[in-house]
Amino acid sequence: MNEFEKLRQADRRLAILQLLKAEGWSMNEYLLRRALELGHGHKISRDLLLSDLAWLKEQGLANLNVVQEMTMAKLTARGLDVATGAVVVPGVQRPEPEA
Repeated sequence: MNEFEKLRQADRRLAILQLLKAEGWSMNEYLLRRALELGHGHKISRDLLLSDLAWLKEQGLANLNVVQEMTMAKLTARGLDVATGAVVVPGVQRPEPEA
């Protein structure tokens, strides 16, 4: 994976965490994909989103639950810390300071 792809991946993971934070800590995969595309410029496949979600789960940043073939993601306390910049995790872009 080249450096640009690593940057996009890290930005996408941060965006997922921030979306979960903004939406009451949980969202389903469909809404996450649409929000990533419309609000963050990341038009991605379902497979890529599920891969990112699995990685976030492995890092302890999100929990996943499958309900009738729909994956639900829920932010963990550690994921909230990463989304707000209180904790840095390699592979997730650190958020910019708020203006």
